[in-house]
Amino acid sequence: MSGKQIKRVSLGVAVLTGTLALTAAVPAEAAATRCGTADLAVSLGEPKQLEESTGQYDVPLAFKNISSRSCGLHGVPGVDLVGPGDPNGPVYHLQRVDNGVRVNEVPPGSTATATVTVLSPTPGSVGSGGSTSWTPSKLVTIPPGQTEALSVDWPSGLPVLRQDAATRPGSWVNGILADPLVG
Repeated sequence: MSGKQIKRVSLGVAVLTGTLALTAAVPAEAAATRCGTADLAVSLGEPKQLEESTGQYDVPLAFKNISSRSCGLHGVPGVDLVGPGDPNGPVYHLQRVDNGVRVNEVPPGSTATATVTVLSPTPGSVGSGGSTSWTPSKLVTIPPGQTEALSVDWPSGLPVLRQDAATRPGSWVNGILADPLVG
């Protein structure tokens, strides 16, 4: 390579490096600040039985932005079902499945939803610790990236088969999706 070609290559690398650094900085600055627990209200939609799985239900867990600004809500919320005594205790901590959106901006008054999938007992089913039928009284959730919890009453007619010791339980919480319908 001649001296002139080396200068061109060096200049091209410098311009390309500067462009990449500028491009990498723009999305971070443009992203909305993550929604805090105080920015959100939580509600549950109507349970819907899954056609392909006997005894499994999807329950929409909606997070409504009650603040006056847009905020980011993405990831998988923590979810505990809390209820009466059970051989496994009064709290059933649901596993998380990270299958939601990676970036999600929620305008004021709008919602984003995670789906809670639960397995209800069927005749003769026995869960962990001998649990047979357990109906939670409330759902406690921690929004992604937060440490404070929100709670909402659990549908009284929806019992849950406890599978606390299972490696692949029939109950879990899915990642947050943007603007789904609740109902």
